[in-house]
Amino acid sequence: MRIILYSITILAGAASLLIGPVTPWKAHAGTIEQACLQSDRSGTRTLCGCIQDVADITLSRSDQRKAAKFFDNPQRAQDVRMSDRRSDERFWDRYQEFGNAARAYCASS
Repeated sequence: MRIILYSITILAGAASLLIGPVTPWKAHAGTIEQACLQSDRSGTRTLCGCIQDVADITLSRSDQRKAAKFFDNPQRAQDVRMSDRRSDERFWDRYQEFGNAARAYCASS
């Protein structure tokens, strides 16, 4: 029974990846999507939504809140990247994985 439930959860997650980018509008934008849309980098709703979809899969909500602050203040990203704190190093590893996944998955958005 657990295996079936686990399989359904994985399939639902995979389906949301495939369906998410073609959804024209979401009722509630996530933290990353909001930051992307409000940034001066002119992210489109489609691109920002795609990046949010990847963030939902690869980053915790806490990580998303931290990463969203980078859109407003790129220096904050540099400070975290250069930090000697182990928690910042672990976050940066997760953030890089997110960035690589977002580039690969959202390239056509």
